[in-house]
Amino acid sequence: MQTLKVELANRSYPIHIGRNLLSDTNLILPHLKRKHVAIVTNTTVAPLYLNQLISALQAAGVTVIPIILPDGEAYKNSETLNLIYDTLLQNRCERSTTLIALGGGVIGDLTGYAAATYLRGVPFIQVPTTLLSQVDSSVGGKTGINHPLGKNMIGAFYQPQLVLADIDTLQTLPQREFSAGVAEIIKYGLIRDADFFDWLETNMTSLMQLDEQVLSYAIFRSCQNKADVVAKDEHEQDERALLNLGHTFGHAIENAMGYGVWLHGEAVAAGTVMAADLSKRMGWLSENEITRIKNSFQAASLPIAPPSLGVERYLDLMSLDKKVENGKIRLILQQAIGKSIITSDYDSEKLKETLAI
Repeated sequence: MQTLKVELANRSYPIHIGRNLLSDTNLILPHLKRKHVAIVTNTTVAPLYLNQLISALQAAGVTVIPIILPDGEAYKNSETLNLIYDTLLQNRCERSTTLIALGGGVIGDLTGYAAATYLRGVPFIQVPTTLLSQVDSSVGGKTGINHPLGKNMIGAFYQPQLVLADIDTLQTLPQREFSAGVAEIIKYGLIRDADFFDWLETNMTSLMQLDEQVLSYAIFRSCQNKADVVAKDEHEQDERALLNLGHTFGHAIENAMGYGVWLHGEAVAAGTVMAADLSKRMGWLSENEITRIKNSFQAASLPIAPPSLGVERYLDLMSLDKKVENGKIRLILQQAIGKSIITSDYDSEKLKETLAI
């Protein structure tokens, strides 16, 4: 097992990465206010891992309330959130009850937001079971739900007590979902870690084959990058926004196509290629760097061509973004592989050229 910490003073917490962690209650028990938890999961993950986690906790004397939600990005909404509240209220859960998110990014975001708002705040623990959630969404305290007009527009910054990334759960992950997670891994190399990007180019085949050593290192290095950024900028006032490379374009794709049609990582991959294209038009990226970026996503079986929505449709959807400031869409662009910036100082005509490809 490897462990690193998100350094946030008295709200710091560990990230444990390893195998067979779901059965190791010694990692969870120290973070419980009392032995009473509600595990939030979905209809896909529950048959695979819920009983394993419940059995381990009950053997340690913990009372467990399971909450099983429908699976999919389409259910990351207020109606599903209320299902969590309903169960917590029906069971008279108190502020000492810990919520445990057992699942991917949707479950983590929903559970975290429920924890942030139920009784004005109860503890929660992230147990991510997808690659994307292990390397990105479970770390850093972003929680929330989607709105029909925009993705992740309603939410809160609310940190977990613990992140428990059991890589054994990735063995049951569909290939398409695994690839979607690799998109976020590639992102760290592109925004701030050129050496990691070089390593990924060399080791991508082994990563896609779930080589244990390569996979563990990729998850650890990704979490290390994320933890470092979050420690410096918890509430996304500055550097943390760089973690959204490709996301403004990608969220527009997800919204236009219907939540869940394109997986988040797929939309981020295509969106990152769009950001790279605009960066090239701005004179920052070379043709060789564009080729390397595209090749990395293709090697992970990810799309590099965005859907043709039309320039005006893209602009309309991108304007519904948390990074819009004074009516201007702020974008994360690249000055080189491993160096990115957030800026509203770009040529709007060049942006339209990118959106028209």
